[in-house]
Amino acid sequence: MKIAVVGAGAIGGYFGGLLARAGHDVTLIARGAHRDAIRSRGLTVNSAKDSFTVQPACTENPAEAGPQDAVILSLKAPAVPGMAEKMLPLFGPDTPLITAMNGVPYWYFHKHGGPLDGTRLATVDPGNRQWDLIGPQRAIGSVVWVAGAVEGPGVIHHGGGNRLPLGEPDGSRSARVTALSQALTAAGIDAPVLDNIRQDIWTKLWGNLSFNPVSVLTHGTLGGLASDPDAQAVVGAMMAEAQQIGEALGITFPMTIEERIGAARRVGPHKTSMLQDLEGGRPMEIDALLGVIAELAGKLKIATPTIDIVLALARTRARVAGTYGAA
Repeated sequence: MKIAVVGAGAIGGYFGGLLARAGHDVTLIARGAHRDAIRSRGLTVNSAKDSFTVQPACTENPAEAGPQDAVILSLKAPAVPGMAEKMLPLFGPDTPLITAMNGVPYWYFHKHGGPLDGTRLATVDPGNRQWDLIGPQRAIGSVVWVAGAVEGPGVIHHGGGNRLPLGEPDGSRSARVTALSQALTAAGIDAPVLDNIRQDIWTKLWGNLSFNPVSVLTHGTLGGLASDPDAQAVVGAMMAEAQQIGEALGITFPMTIEERIGAARRVGPHKTSMLQDLEGGRPMEIDALLGVIAELAGKLKIATPTIDIVLALARTRARVAGTYGAA
């Protein structure tokens, strides 16, 4: 298959590397020193169990790659609206887009059913650029359960996890999602097809929407926040408010709030991705993880006082850092 990976950082580089090693015609969309290193020396993926180097095509300009059989989008959420138009040359009439990103995706209410069916989300898709330019019909949902980092230009460190479940917005087992699952699985990625990908999106989102912004405000680690009584109270209140929203949208939560906080406590002194972005001077996924929850609360007329306060403070923190609204 011809597969383009838009955003060949830690996650996109890992998936792209495995697919290239499996023999697929992979093009990585990257820029700067990372792009230059991949072009000259190849892409190296290092993990505890396996390390390898491959030589996929790599370009900053999607037009050079042309139409693909599939596109994997693994950019950080703030960068996506500005990339939407640039991605268009990658799409043929039937090219699907796997949204391998954190948070609520732009297509969330496409074929959702219920009163919010077809709703567009301004916080994750300002100006409807993704919906209008790319279209929700291309979307295949996914949830990234992989940890990684860019060690240096052209070098990806795989820290653990290997799961990328896929799902059609309407829950069907289409030919395209089945073919993509088979290709990813053959490349060594755990990529089952799920009947309700939104359930998996919320499973990850529940922790991210609470711990991540609180970590930005406190500089606390997951284990530290989950062990601190004051932080626990804030995180627990955010989870309770978000649970009301999720349940109103048909989501079930497989564990209690206390159990979810306990799971974070067991992770130990890990910095959230949002805190790492703050410390690295990069834009943070505040709106994709939390702003969208406040937007959903407004549409559903559910009060979220704790979420609203933490969101306001997290946005202020990003403005102070000069990264809010940056791509």
